[in-house]
Amino acid sequence: MRKIINLNKNWQFIQKDVGLPDTLPTEWQQIDLPHTWNAIDGHDGNGSYKKGKYWYAKNFKIPKQAFGGTRVFVEVLAAGQQATVYVNGTEAVYHEGGYSIFRADITDLCKENEENLLVIACSNEHRDNVYPQSADFTFYGGLYRGVNIISVPEAHFDLEYYGGPGIQVTPVPCKCGGAEFAIKTYVKNIDENFTVLYSICDAEGNEVGAACRPAEAAEVKIYVPDAKRWEIDLPYCYTVTARLQRRNETFDEISAQVGVRSFSCDPNKGFIFNGKETPLRGVSRHQDWLYKGNALTREEHYEDAKLIKDLGANSIRLAHYQHSQDFYDACDELGFVVWAEIPFISVMNKDPRAHKNCIDQLKELIIQNYNHPSICFWGISNEILIGGISEQLVENHKELNALAKKMDPTRLTTIAHVSMTPVDSPMHTLTDVIAYNHYFGWYGGRMEDNGPWLDMFHAKHPDLCLGMSEYGCEGIISYHGANPVCKDYSEEYQALYHEHMAKVLDERPWIWSSYVWNMFDFGCAARDEGGVSGRNNKGLVTMDRKIKKDSYYIYKAYWNKEPMVHVCGRRYAQRAGERTEIRVYSNQQAVTLYLNGEKAGELHSDKVFVFTVALKKGMNTVLAVAGEAKDSITLEKVEKEPEIYVLPEVNERAEGVANWFDTVGDMDLSAPMEFPEGMYSIKDTLQDLAKNPEALKIVQEAVKLTMNMKIIPGEGMWDMMKGMNMENAKNLAGDLMPEGFCESLNAKLIKIKKN
Repeated sequence: MRKIINLNKNWQFIQKDVGLPDTLPTEWQQIDLPHTWNAIDGHDGNGSYKKGKYWYAKNFKIPKQAFGGTRVFVEVLAAGQQATVYVNGTEAVYHEGGYSIFRADITDLCKENEENLLVIACSNEHRDNVYPQSADFTFYGGLYRGVNIISVPEAHFDLEYYGGPGIQVTPVPCKCGGAEFAIKTYVKNIDENFTVLYSICDAEGNEVGAACRPAEAAEVKIYVPDAKRWEIDLPYCYTVTARLQRRNETFDEISAQVGVRSFSCDPNKGFIFNGKETPLRGVSRHQDWLYKGNALTREEHYEDAKLIKDLGANSIRLAHYQHSQDFYDACDELGFVVWAEIPFISVMNKDPRAHKNCIDQLKELIIQNYNHPSICFWGISNEILIGGISEQLVENHKELNALAKKMDPTRLTTIAHVSMTPVDSPMHTLTDVIAYNHYFGWYGGRMEDNGPWLDMFHAKHPDLCLGMSEYGCEGIISYHGANPVCKDYSEEYQALYHEHMAKVLDERPWIWSSYVWNMFDFGCAARDEGGVSGRNNKGLVTMDRKIKKDSYYIYKAYWNKEPMVHVCGRRYAQRAGERTEIRVYSNQQAVTLYLNGEKAGELHSDKVFVFTVALKKGMNTVLAVAGEAKDSITLEKVEKEPEIYVLPEVNERAEGVANWFDTVGDMDLSAPMEFPEGMYSIKDTLQDLAKNPEALKIVQEAVKLTMNMKIIPGEGMWDMMKGMNMENAKNLAGDLMPEGFCESLNAKLIKIKKN
């Protein structure tokens, strides 16, 4: 029978490329898996993180029954981003792609009854042929999900088919109330004496269906009467077991947790789940914790899932790569509809080998995760038009979409477009459904632009199913103020933004899905904005999972059915002025506010309740009551609010924009822009502008003033943005570029001659 031996304890690790050792090195650092060497520098704000080829080593013994007609496999649950596995000095397998399971048959490399040396070289260095090429998150390196040894009989369910489980189950609900389970298994090294016995058990362990097939034709359909549906509020799972049988002996056994459900999308009705219109409203999630990086335990994956469930979300977009089986399991058990995707993001490499890597990662994603009932969507790319569009890019997407539909016709394909993707782009007809990443109200435009844009697109393309794959803004819990504005990074502006977005989406159930970017703050070593380096702070929850920001609770008010009330502004604890605003979120119809034990007011509203009160000098207690739900905070009235509440760059940026215009001179900025031959302009890419130090300096200042982003060649997100020109950047920045700013930028650039 199959045996799985966990090898996560007592590894030797060295953060140097020392080459392949002959024996187990005792002088290396001893660590346990999961492990990443970027657990700290991947988001500590130093501007970069270690990328290299580093080594892991461990001795192991094979199970006693592993010889005499059985096989031994090494299973790596993920290795960022490339890995080579050696056993006793011989290469067993090389794998490219940092997020999927891979295995290798090492039977012939092992020694019986002796210690065997397992060595794995991991690298998170850039490879032109491996995705992701460049993206707005840290590419952690290491064995961050664990390693197993698996022994199976010579005849066994396949372990080498793209890291899959060896079984594929497709439960299809029938009109009569039952369900048909189409089951396919993959077997190796069998003869006519082998059969496969199939069993389906309900959640209580009762067998409700069974079948037997010859192993060489290991495919069957089993009808289960009165099958219970897998529902978001009641995720009911069946266990399908396959046993490889030779006469009266079971040689190998595998199983899968599956669910019976139906789903579709309609341009006007949105997402339809088990026959009911069910708008998907949820969050995106990175597998990333403070000072742990992506090296998470099963318990930590489940904690993330439970926090999202507590929010009331019914869907999760798992960005931007294949996540751990532990997290998919949690989604199956807790009841989330999942968008799963490959790391084809931001930049496309024209190298045909890169496209093959994309195909391989898509195959691994689908084959390894086919049985999860939570997954309803395969995502084939994210913001890929940042680097521009080409015929090859479109064709590559067509091939990826066709592959996904061929491998899994039961699920829908989707794509996440960057905000500046044209409304009439040829990319819109490639997948079953589409979605946009829009940051109106943060990177450009106003938050009030979101609703009208969605309505405009829907009116122009009434046949397309439109979703919102990303939206969000930074919220840093040390910044506060009574008059929050875009780009002040305050917790109050983030809350106002999400108040607006939650309402916009609630009013448009035809938006098939929407995903807050992001559930948790996460590591991005290249970032440096808002006074915080190395992280993206758009999370509703801090990276250490300790603090739920005020914006978390507006969604809890909209999505969670349990009675709740939340008083905002508890970290805006010292306030000046005669009167102050108290914002309260609740899913109840009425909220009563008490100030220092005295009733201050009662309001009837929908989700957001705004009170204005006069604090007394010193400490004040604020209590909100909504039915049985209560919440309180303490505020101090002060003469002057602390300076740390305001990011210094907020005022500096406004002054900088004014000074910028002063340097343009008397040019008529309302006149048509000119593009003299041989001179730089806003039509040139950042990569071309970087060839001239003067032109680069001007553009760097423009981007910093408008979007508060630093662009430095070879650093940060340069690889992701270098193909963008400033004309496109204007479309991205929107209202963040004041009227005339782009014209003034062009006026400065056309004075510089190209080299």
